[in-house]
Amino acid sequence: MTGVTGPAPPRARRREWIGLAVIALPCMVYAMDLTVLNLALPALSEDLQPSSSQLLWIVDIYGFVVAGLLITMGTLGDRIGRRRLLLIGAAAFAAASLICALSTSAEMLIAARALLGVAGATLAPSTLSLLRNMFNDPRQRTFAIGVWITSFSTGAAIGPLIGGLLLESLWWGSVFLPALPVMGLLLVVGPHLLPEYRDPDASSLDLTSAVVSLVAVLAVIYGLKRIAQDGLDVIAALVIAAGLAVGAAFVRRQGRLADPLIDLRLFRLPAFNAALAANTFGFFVNFGMAVFIAQYLQLVVGLSPFEAGLWTVPYAAAFIVGSLLTPLFVRWLRPGFVIAGGLAVAGAGFAVLARVDGDSALATVVTGSVVFALGLAPVYTLAADLMVGAGPPERAGGAAGISETSSEFGGALGIAALGAAGTAVYRGQIEDSVPAGVPAGAAEGARDTLGAAVAAGEELPNRVASELVDAARDAFTQALQLTAVLSAAVVTGAAILAATRLQRVRMHSEHDEEQVLEPELAVAARRPC
Repeated sequence: MTGVTGPAPPRARRREWIGLAVIALPCMVYAMDLTVLNLALPALSEDLQPSSSQLLWIVDIYGFVVAGLLITMGTLGDRIGRRRLLLIGAAAFAAASLICALSTSAEMLIAARALLGVAGATLAPSTLSLLRNMFNDPRQRTFAIGVWITSFSTGAAIGPLIGGLLLESLWWGSVFLPALPVMGLLLVVGPHLLPEYRDPDASSLDLTSAVVSLVAVLAVIYGLKRIAQDGLDVIAALVIAAGLAVGAAFVRRQGRLADPLIDLRLFRLPAFNAALAANTFGFFVNFGMAVFIAQYLQLVVGLSPFEAGLWTVPYAAAFIVGSLLTPLFVRWLRPGFVIAGGLAVAGAGFAVLARVDGDSALATVVTGSVVFALGLAPVYTLAADLMVGAGPPERAGGAAGISETSSEFGGALGIAALGAAGTAVYRGQIEDSVPAGVPAGAAEGARDTLGAAVAAGEELPNRVASELVDAARDAFTQALQLTAVLSAAVVTGAAILAATRLQRVRMHSEHDEEQVLEPELAVAARRPC
């Protein structure tokens, strides 16, 4: 691929950098809301008395709605204005957070969390697509997207810590309150610091496509979540199949529309596809392993939830460091090699996790998670940069929506697939290891999950309890080891894909500061759909 010569694009000034800081704040709160609620569940359950089904919906509805609306919100921003959509979403997010905090019933909280998801779906695609216009210089844009990625990592890391502090002195609803001042600040300074951008030639939003995409994404995500929680069953398979069928209908409809919700020509760009695959596989292994690591730290190593949260801070810090170092890497290497190298480093981290065992378990888990976080951070940063920069600026919102949807799909699929593999190993290993003297009900629970085995051990005589818990912990350790091996294999394959499909893509060179992907879109536009 040859570069496109021409004058260097304008560089961002102080206003854009201050605007980046403003953009990072709502992204941080968005990530906090994905993690902070878990700490409040005990107090919430005692106050609102939700059923088990209601409790699941309280936890999951936010992520479901966000995932289902990302593509629609990204495209909507292209049509009505990305800053306008961001500010509308910020106001709705603050209002929904307040309703969540003051909820007096499970039903009210579920509805408020759904509204929070609608508002949250505006934040990531609006902010990412705004960066496409605020930072025209590719080096500066890569750094800005690195900061954008960092804001999510920071929010996920500090969410449990801030939530824990609030819960020590306030009621469970207080975990939703930090969103209010952050969104208020965005509403005050956003109109002055953030530029507005919209596609001047865009038509009205196709509501039919928006509804069809929502149904398709929600069905597949729900099916994957069900597999992760209960294993593969007929309902999960049917729901996923229905979602895929609706998704196929959605794609056919986009091909017939003059102004579609998603520009399908993007998927004809090898760079876009490779970046999309790398991003999806990166979230696949990250989310899948995170579930096992969280359980391992608490139920095998024996840490409290707060202590386990503290030991994940190095992992979050590694993501921040890796994201901020990415612009330095692409000064000297092409993005394909940086992405492939990052995936290879992540594979090394998973190889470390595959050796977890014994007295050094905590050190091994922390070391392995730090290494794979350092490797995945450049993958996320450059994948987002390549996808948003692949097409023309007026389509950046739609591309950002696709990028974020791939993250949600990859994470859900990783939890389901790696969770199923790990659960199969656990059950196979513990099947014949339950000691004699364990009641039938407790034995059945122990064969199902490690948590049930540990809980059963608290009710049994010391010798039997020790044998049962040790057997369950050994089985879970083997499950984590296999999951790490599978994750290493996935990122190795993804590294090969990135190295081959992205080898000719350049972000910039000494004489050419312009992305070289847009000419490919022009070529793709001339091909028949």
